[in-house]
Amino acid sequence: MPVLIAAVVLVGSLCTLDLLLTLGVVKRLREHTELLAKVSENMPGMPPVIGVGEEVGEFTAVAVDGAVLTRESLRGDTLVAFFSPNCEPCHEMLPHFVAYARARGGGPERVLAVVVGAADLAAEQVEALRPVARVVVEGSDTALTTAFRVKGFPTVLRLTQDGHGHAVVAQNRVNLDSPAVAA
Repeated sequence: MPVLIAAVVLVGSLCTLDLLLTLGVVKRLREHTELLAKVSENMPGMPPVIGVGEEVGEFTAVAVDGAVLTRESLRGDTLVAFFSPNCEPCHEMLPHFVAYARARGGGPERVLAVVVGAADLAAEQVEALRPVARVVVEGSDTALTTAFRVKGFPTVLRLTQDGHGHAVVAQNRVNLDSPAVAA
């Protein structure tokens, strides 16, 4: 009988030790998952932009047609894109973006396109975007890229309004290959 009791105590001790080690491993895995999530936010290829649900910062910008745009002028469901004339992926994405914006409906009032670069270099992209979007060329004034926390190009976002009427990010990785939903 003492041998049986010793065996039960030994098995119970081993199970308790195994449980403690398993809990320790789970805790370490959670810590590593959080660290990997933080690192992946800044990895190349990931859109380094404002997060989903975050409010767009204050800005004032003048569109190429002379209209003054502010954060408050972004009403309802708005598609926002940032391009650069020096960015090859921007040139590849531009026709897809124009087709998506056209299919989406709502007109230029529901689409904001920002071309970041010198005006003479941005002219080709501006002309392609004008039929479907309010277009802003951003040179040394980076009010829009700062408000949207854009650090890479191309970037395409979809905005909506929260319960207080503030422009917030609904999507920060808009898939231009998926069918556009009319606004």
